[in-house]
Amino acid sequence: MTDPVHDPSAPTAQSPVDPVEPVAAWRRAAPEAVLLDGFHALKHALRFGAEVLVAVTADRAAALALADGLAADVRDTLAALLTEIPYAAYASLVPRPHPTAVAALAVRPDRAGNLAKLAHATRTAPVVVLDQPRNLGNAGAVVRLAAGFGATGVVTTGTLDPWHPTVVRGGAGLHFATAVERLTVDELPSGPLFALDPEGEDIRSLKLPDEALLAFGSERTGLTSELRARADHLVALPMRPQVSSYNLATSVAMTLYHWSATGGAPA
Repeated sequence: MTDPVHDPSAPTAQSPVDPVEPVAAWRRAAPEAVLLDGFHALKHALRFGAEVLVAVTADRAAALALADGLAADVRDTLAALLTEIPYAAYASLVPRPHPTAVAALAVRPDRAGNLAKLAHATRTAPVVVLDQPRNLGNAGAVVRLAAGFGATGVVTTGTLDPWHPTVVRGGAGLHFATAVERLTVDELPSGPLFALDPEGEDIRSLKLPDEALLAFGSERTGLTSELRARADHLVALPMRPQVSSYNLATSVAMTLYHWSATGGAPA
């Protein structure tokens, strides 16, 4: 007889579960774990090998229906992981309830492993460096972009934690698809550093190497003097006069697209 957990056509109902144990398990794991906030964050994390400790939902049938339509590749895994608990119990576990009423906790990737990926001598895709970013949502959007383009990783300098729950939410769980770490400028991996700056050379005249570090300052203050001094090349995006700046994620998207369009994108 086929195990219903591994049969996509099997009923999705679950026997009533006492919420005490999953909630207790959540509270034990939460201090050290990564919050995956919403169905899509959990879906992406599973696709890229995250170790999920506990996963809950206020509507298991709805979550598995989403999986049937949008994530058949991880549907069976979700069915095995998700525990349905009352909405009030779910809402008590997250800063802000997600429309999908799904949340999970995962093990944060090993820092040493991430640093090894970032420092690899034969990188085949750039590392994105966010120099003292301020906006958590923008940082999350950059992680999502970097994952989509196959960048080696995203590094932040300064005080913003790139694994903050709001950043992970903005990244839709794609932190697990790329190496995400916070470093000082002195700790940045080796490689030619191309820093985005209005005074730089027009990016359209350049081919960005695969091993490049692509550095972006904050929208308000631009690059720090420390990062600017470390730069090997200053690069400018095309911009109409009297327009002061682009959104950070937009700048990263334009730069990664230029890298990919000039032959750098992995197959």
